[in-house]
Amino acid sequence: MGSKWRKAKLALGMNMCLYVPHQKLEDSLPSSSSSSASSTSIANVASRFSTDAVPLSPVSPSGNDCRPTTPTPSSSGFRVSKSSPKSSKRTCSICLTAMKPGQGHAIFTAECSHSFHFHCITSNVKHGNQICPVCRGKWKEIPFQSPASDLPNGRSRINPADWPRDDAWTTVVRRLPSPRLDPTRQISSLFHTSEPGTFDDDEVLDLQHETTEENVFANDATKNNSIGALEVKTYPEVSAIPRATCHNNFAILIHLKAPHPSGGRSETMFSPTTQNSRAPVDLVTVLDVSGSMAGTKIALLKRAMGFVIQHLGPSDRLSVIAFSSTARRLFPLRRMTETGRQEALQAVNSLTSNGGTNIAEGLRKAAKVIGDRKCKNPVGSIILLSDGQDTYTVTSPSGAHSRTDYRSLLPEGSCIPVHAFGFGADHDASSMHSISDISGGTFSFIEAEGVIQDAFAQCIGGLLSVVVQEACLKFQCTHPNLVINSIKAGSYRTSMAADAKTGSIDAGDLYAEEERDFLVTVNVPIDESCDEMSLLEVQCIYRDPISKEIVSLEEANEVKIQRPTIIGQTVVSMEVDRQRNRLRAAEAMAEARSAAEHGDLTAAVSLLESCRRALSETISAQAGDRLCIALCAELKEMQDRMANRRVYESSGRAYVLSGLSSHSWQRATARGDSTNSTSLVQAYQTPTMTDMVTRSQTMFFGNPPQRKLRQTQSFPAHPEAR
Repeated sequence: MGSKWRKAKLALGMNMCLYVPHQKLEDSLPSSSSSSASSTSIANVASRFSTDAVPLSPVSPSGNDCRPTTPTPSSSGFRVSKSSPKSSKRTCSICLTAMKPGQGHAIFTAECSHSFHFHCITSNVKHGNQICPVCRGKWKEIPFQSPASDLPNGRSRINPADWPRDDAWTTVVRRLPSPRLDPTRQISSLFHTSEPGTFDDDEVLDLQHETTEENVFANDATKNNSIGALEVKTYPEVSAIPRATCHNNFAILIHLKAPHPSGGRSETMFSPTTQNSRAPVDLVTVLDVSGSMAGTKIALLKRAMGFVIQHLGPSDRLSVIAFSSTARRLFPLRRMTETGRQEALQAVNSLTSNGGTNIAEGLRKAAKVIGDRKCKNPVGSIILLSDGQDTYTVTSPSGAHSRTDYRSLLPEGSCIPVHAFGFGADHDASSMHSISDISGGTFSFIEAEGVIQDAFAQCIGGLLSVVVQEACLKFQCTHPNLVINSIKAGSYRTSMAADAKTGSIDAGDLYAEEERDFLVTVNVPIDESCDEMSLLEVQCIYRDPISKEIVSLEEANEVKIQRPTIIGQTVVSMEVDRQRNRLRAAEAMAEARSAAEHGDLTAAVSLLESCRRALSETISAQAGDRLCIALCAELKEMQDRMANRRVYESSGRAYVLSGLSSHSWQRATARGDSTNSTSLVQAYQTPTMTDMVTRSQTMFFGNPPQRKLRQTQSFPAHPEAR
């Protein structure tokens, strides 16, 4: 009989211990001082809270190995255990794992005499189950939250001194509202609640700020416009060309650099007291909860989402969409006030894994949230995470079935980027890259489970620091006989007039201190009439996301070169040469990927090797340029990941696509999990991204992960090529 009951609970998913954010110790015990939980149980609660900093970090049965593992159906609860559970003869009837007093578990004994892990039964109660899971008896006293004032003189049951007072995570989650304190609140799984036909229930933006000392300070900072202007610089390939010589494909580098964040320090962008000094964000997260996400994956996803929620401010809004075989909006677009954060955490905590992988439906739902909203924050973005192949087709306007027509699922008439994260070895890298590329977002490859939070941190570190929007470069030839030959801008949209005299580049949004480099080539004619020739005039306009005003740089940047009769040895600009190398490497990656997709891995490896040799002979490489050395290292790693078809399918394709995404948009992405730090080009991460990744890696909710997303600072720490 016991075996049948165990199988039935496995089939119904009753063995899963859902993660519930920590409460204050005095709020985590039964509501009555006469609770049937024994004094041993209370002592174990104290033991749990002092030893278990994060229930989302599974611990091996031995208690010595802290590496994340995917729990089996018989050990799906995340717990801290100081000894092997095999030594215990008692089993929790919810998670079906062993329990023994004094072994790192809190044990709750109900009035019907059945016992459970304290965190299992409180999770069970929190989701509306107030009867015994074993005998189905209705409890009069339930193990849930209890106000500290329940005890005489407001004393706590257990001294909560062990709580870290400066831990931002506990600040967010320790005061979740109790259903007992709000009896009108319906307790049910958010995934099964009905959805409105139109998602126009987004929370109204708070345009009226309270007059507090903090807000006065923030408003003053905004009025003072401490964010500087976008910086534009130009570099000609060489400084002089002989008068009697023409020069076709003469390269001119246009360099953009976004201003510093407010106050010149990245940490001020994420301070709650200075939220008004940056552009608020509307963020929609689209999360894969298919069956393959069970265990460690979904636990780490919840923790990563907790980190994101923690760093959103009261002016930012968040919506959560979960998808498996279908998709559902679990949480409407709401401001991340203290209450909003608490409810968002509860929505994320309700996630359970099952079913297939319908990326298209999840994306369609996200587009509906974006499209139906009544109000709009200046910055909008979608984060999409999936660990599986898209098992559902998308119908194109012509009626044909296609898995590549994701454009029709994106928000219409709005430039909302989708930042896609491919999780693990089995995700649909091609589809995820396609979705991100056509939307103007990035594609990241999360190879190791433990770095998902760092990857999210890097992404939101950028989204929360947008200082330039809709940047547009316009340039025109100033010499009557000069024409533009080409514009090399990666994935950014370009245009050129029919007479090749004018051109433009839509550079989009820029994060604080983010840089962009574009190469424009022109055909320089013979001209013996002057000593100096003007080639191009470059202008830039953009929108300030805070004031929403259009900014036009007052002075146009003019590119000039000398035209002497005779010149000595010419020196090629190092800035131009290194950007040529970057573009050459990106082109080789794209060609190699095409060859690999056609089954010719030998040709793909040969293309990458040829590019590596060519880069090593450039003046940048010979001068020890770190970007060039890092490009060579990245090309070498791509060669290794194309060693055979199995390696390419499991990691090579995703690694190459995440690299292409990074280079084409000149924006940082998470790429694989190589142990060699020289394997990544690390020239795109901004200071605000670095700061957020550092926060993620130092804010441990228990034991630190075994592997981390390497900090993609300006260049690799060890520039030696492999």
